[in-house]
Amino acid sequence: MNQEKIRSERSENPKRNLSGKKRRRVQHFLACFLVTLCSLAAVVFGGAGIINHGPSPTVRDLFVTSMMETSAAKFLAQWYFSPEQLQEILNANTIQDSGEITDSSLVNIPDETQPAQGEEIEICEVIGDTYKGKMMIVKDPSRVYLSTPEVYGAEVSGMTVLDMMERDGAIAGVNAGGFVDQNGVGNGGQPIGLVISNGVLRSGGGSTETVIAGFDEQDRLIVGSISGQQAQEMKLRDAVTFGPVLIVNGERAKVEGTGGGLNPRTAIGQRADGAVLLLVIDGRQPHSLGATYKDLIDIMEEYGAVNACNMDGGSSSVMYYEQELLSVCASLYGPRKMPTAWLVK
Repeated sequence: MNQEKIRSERSENPKRNLSGKKRRRVQHFLACFLVTLCSLAAVVFGGAGIINHGPSPTVRDLFVTSMMETSAAKFLAQWYFSPEQLQEILNANTIQDSGEITDSSLVNIPDETQPAQGEEIEICEVIGDTYKGKMMIVKDPSRVYLSTPEVYGAEVSGMTVLDMMERDGAIAGVNAGGFVDQNGVGNGGQPIGLVISNGVLRSGGGSTETVIAGFDEQDRLIVGSISGQQAQEMKLRDAVTFGPVLIVNGERAKVEGTGGGLNPRTAIGQRADGAVLLLVIDGRQPHSLGATYKDLIDIMEEYGAVNACNMDGGSSSVMYYEQELLSVCASLYGPRKMPTAWLVK
């Protein structure tokens, strides 16, 4: 009798029945989501554990250096190693700075009339075992310059490369120097190190030495470790802090171990005839895991660079030509705002 009464009450209260079904569906969804999340975490951390403590030191080093070059994923390496162990791995897999600075006499820019604008820029595809990317060759170095937002500061945002291009009327551009990027959510408003744009010191300066890439008044690319004061004495028209130096005066930088991790990369170089090389490598993608510093050196050397320097990479790496994005941005939120960009007039 009681069971019949309960069935009767349920049939007379369809809203309550519907509410119960919804609640059960929500509970089922949450349970499935939690199980999936835990399984994914187990795969990620389990896989990282196998890589970090597996039989291949080379694979371990590639993984650690790749993660430690990111702003948001360092924890995947820090979870398994002490700070001392991490530093030991990083020291064994990097580039040694030779201390050399560009000898500008090795670059001889021809005086003859430059070709028509449409012939001045060449874009080539670069492909390696772990990467794909684009090399932009700008034959007239006077067209390449460092663009910046109007102001810098903790309370202001930088600009995307495309926004700077549209503001300046530029035809092409890539990202340039680094910026304060706590946990990978920086707004690009605070550059790190030296910034000189159109002969004006925008950030940095003083006697502190940093690795820079910049152009002098004769449009020759200068790379090496110098101070802001030296940069101004050299009358650099444009310059930005980042690194490491890849090639200086025709000599490859010495690579230790893997030469860095596999990540998206941006680099700038110059041939002996003055042509500027702008390189962007896709990374953290199914079609392209990324490149090491050694890969960048190999590519720059193949294209004739006598001087070359690594720029900011990771989710900042982008290349545009005629307002079209030629690279695949690694950022989940699209092209990032940043404090500097190498643009082509």
